[in-house]
Amino acid sequence: MALLEVKHLKKVYSTRFSSQQVEALKDVNFSIEKGEYVAIMGESGSGKTTLLNILSTLDTPTSGEVLLEGKSLADIKDSEMSDFRRNDLGFVFQDFNLLDNFSLKDNIFLPLVLSNTPVKEMEERLKPIVKPLGIEKLIEHYPYEVSGGQKQRAAVARALITDPKLILADEPTGALDSKSSQSLLETFEDINQAGQTIVMVTHSTRAAAHANRVLFIQDGEVYHEVYRGEQTVDQFMDKIAQSLMVIANRGGQYD
Repeated sequence: MALLEVKHLKKVYSTRFSSQQVEALKDVNFSIEKGEYVAIMGESGSGKTTLLNILSTLDTPTSGEVLLEGKSLADIKDSEMSDFRRNDLGFVFQDFNLLDNFSLKDNIFLPLVLSNTPVKEMEERLKPIVKPLGIEKLIEHYPYEVSGGQKQRAAVARALITDPKLILADEPTGALDSKSSQSLLETFEDINQAGQTIVMVTHSTRAAAHANRVLFIQDGEVYHEVYRGEQTVDQFMDKIAQSLMVIANRGGQYD
């Protein structure tokens, strides 16, 4: 059984001041196995952000369903939704979403604090995560005292601290310089090789090339996918670039 299954997902938005409707997702279907690292790409307006919002339970589909370990997200009660997001999903955002008045350590601990996890257990979980991320000596610092790359590593640690079933990353390298981006992408590969399942939305061909598989969304549907296999990052980048040329030839504008 796949870890994540997306079946006939459709999302239609109604504009606030008119009866006009906008179809963000038409008929999205795919599945992700446990331990996969999948990137989602597509031109602006293709529906990839809407898809990520639905996967993260921040939005609901008009029709279709999303299954996590065979359980429909629609069946999760409202009263259980916060616990589900906190325990089963890890989030990494473009703008880090760290609290400036909390140290990096307290930011990382936040999901556990909200789950009433004992302090001893929180401390035991922390070291095995922050040491490989290279921020073990920075955890007492505040976000404004560290670099963008270090902030993003703290955000990754926060996403990992609950041992989630799935990490959802939204343009995680978007606010980073090239060196920090490369470092973060290597970190993602490391945590994926350790068994973590990752779904990442990105505009960056280099970021996508670190994944095992790339899904391309066009006009609200998954119309193409490519697998990395044994290819290097640079070889896979070329393959992704060729697929993006197909998008352009179909009339899409990629940015």
